[in-house]
Amino acid sequence: MVYTKEVQIGRQKLIFETGKLAKQANGAVMARYGDTMVLVTAVAGDLRPDIDFFPLSVEYREKAFAAGKIPGGFFKREGKPTDKEVLSARLIDRPIRPLFNDNYRNDTQVAAFVYSYDGENDSDVIAACAASAALAVSDIPFLEPVGEVRVGRINGEFVINPTLKETEESDLELVVAGTESSIMMVEGEAKELSEQVMLDALKFAHTEIKKIVQVQNELRELCGKPKMTVAEKVVDQDLFNDVKTLAYDKFKTIVSSVLAKEERSAQNHALTDEVIAALAEKYPEKETAVKEILHDMEKELMRERILKEGLRLDGRNTKQIRPITVELGILPRVHGTALFTRGETQSLTTLTLGAKGDEQIIDGLQAEYKKRFILHYNFPPFSVGETGKFSGVGRREVGHGNLAERSLKNIVPAEDKFPYMIRLNSDILESNGSSSMATVCAGSLALMDGGVPIKCAIAGIAMGLVKEGSEFAILSDILGNEDHLGDMDFKVAGSEGGVTGLQMDIKIQGISYEIMEKALAQAKEGRLHILGIMNQAISQARPGISNYAPRIYTTKIPTDKIGTVIGPGGKVIQKMQKDFNVEINIEEDGTVSIAGQDAALAKAAKEYIKLLVAEPEIGKNYTGKIMKITDFGAFVEIFPGTQGLLHISQIDTKRINKVTDVLKEGETVKVKLIAIEGGKLSLSRKALLSEPPAAEEKEEA
Repeated sequence: MVYTKEVQIGRQKLIFETGKLAKQANGAVMARYGDTMVLVTAVAGDLRPDIDFFPLSVEYREKAFAAGKIPGGFFKREGKPTDKEVLSARLIDRPIRPLFNDNYRNDTQVAAFVYSYDGENDSDVIAACAASAALAVSDIPFLEPVGEVRVGRINGEFVINPTLKETEESDLELVVAGTESSIMMVEGEAKELSEQVMLDALKFAHTEIKKIVQVQNELRELCGKPKMTVAEKVVDQDLFNDVKTLAYDKFKTIVSSVLAKEERSAQNHALTDEVIAALAEKYPEKETAVKEILHDMEKELMRERILKEGLRLDGRNTKQIRPITVELGILPRVHGTALFTRGETQSLTTLTLGAKGDEQIIDGLQAEYKKRFILHYNFPPFSVGETGKFSGVGRREVGHGNLAERSLKNIVPAEDKFPYMIRLNSDILESNGSSSMATVCAGSLALMDGGVPIKCAIAGIAMGLVKEGSEFAILSDILGNEDHLGDMDFKVAGSEGGVTGLQMDIKIQGISYEIMEKALAQAKEGRLHILGIMNQAISQARPGISNYAPRIYTTKIPTDKIGTVIGPGGKVIQKMQKDFNVEINIEEDGTVSIAGQDAALAKAAKEYIKLLVAEPEIGKNYTGKIMKITDFGAFVEIFPGTQGLLHISQIDTKRINKVTDVLKEGETVKVKLIAIEGGKLSLSRKALLSEPPAAEEKEEA
């Protein structure tokens, strides 16, 4: 039997349908919003009792046929997930992950497929809602439904699920997910908006989220399966007591000691090995259980110290920022460099400036477009003292890079003011908390070091949370352990003027607006502190770009002259690129960009193009090259491809017998255009010889 529920969200109805498709999955829902439709399935696999984590995987795929397109490439079928698909999968994964039974250890997979795309309504938030609905109607132990919406702001007014065109016009784009009672996830960007605007946007989003949750509850009541029983974790009390006797006081000492990350890890491992060895005979094959007890013990002691004493693992109070150092220009041949170190987190970010042809082409369900600002983030295993494969970029790296890129993109100058393609590359050389926010800081600094005239500096900070009952503490600039053992990872990037990037994930079932408001306020304090240190290193962009960066010049030509510049079969433009050693790109509106390593040659190419499309004007003076001499005169090229006749009677003020008595082929001569008849140009040298010298100022360059 097919079951359907719908609810008005913004200007469209969100419709959930189940019971028709993918009936062998534990749960399957087709969601529709406008003409965008996404099918999401949820499947539970076998129990994995030997692991200490929840094996959840989320996949999101956009089918090209959904937008009436055929995939590119030789095979004409969808390939590996694009960055957009990876980011959309993360928007599903992050809000649902905390909402499963703590003891549930079955392999679980959520798969979303976009089957129809209307070109206006993005499928990512629709997929997240459908994923929650599929889990809600299934027998998988999902605690409660979530809703997800996108929020924009146009002319000061919030908009729910703006169209793609509206999103481009908006000064805010937030994706917000939540349950009936609280916010679970936030991801987005803003154009330097205040913390209060961000909080108001979250509240605005939550109103619609509650409606989405309610309709899912109705669907579950209508056709939901009984939830499977999850065995409660049985704790061996004798083992627990023996571990506590051996380790509690020693662990308390470690947690209370100010230690470097490696030293703390070494002491934790040493204590774990000691306890396992001491209990090996009494509790054989209980090594995993001992490690779990010790992990929970560290978590309890760390959280208790923060809540009771206001002190953290490295001895800071809740608001202190770790020591920061900034070094600029440390790599001589790149176009800009910043080494940003905060505590034990370090980003080496480089700037590369490119030409128009270097822009990244993005092809997906939406219309193909180009990106002139990109940021890539890399997290090699050595940054955390580990070995590992260098086998491509993982989902986490794509997500962190995207957050940093969105936090910086709105301060990048417009193309008409700075006609370069811009690439930032952040390599994380050390990591102990919030490498994505270190990337934001290093990226801002590298842009300034490279002479990119950005609007202002941007800094980022990661906030944490420890919450027990009604007691809570907000932590500024969190460590890796505080992220792992805490309840929230709340990243805020921005300038002195406001927020530009925001991302929040939580590990508990929800947090209040009071906590979010305090976290935003405390994040602003930390951000301003970091900006102060960054501004001491460099407060504005350097006056010029690197000598090793290409020089780019732009000019505008009439659109009907584009063919002239390109030439038949591209011969003219190809010859120019070879002769001047430049790269030339022409836009449909007639904008021409010329990029070359040699500034003089690039400028010469620009002037050549201007001459190539110039219209001859009667009365104007030109310098031209004599291309051919005849008995009756000389043909002079005044523009590339444009010649006029310099008649023998117009060569000199006195009578001459032969043209070659005065002129030679290949010679440069100054002439005036005196007439245009039937498209033919008549030139005069005699007119210039009889004019006063001042007339030469009118000569065309």
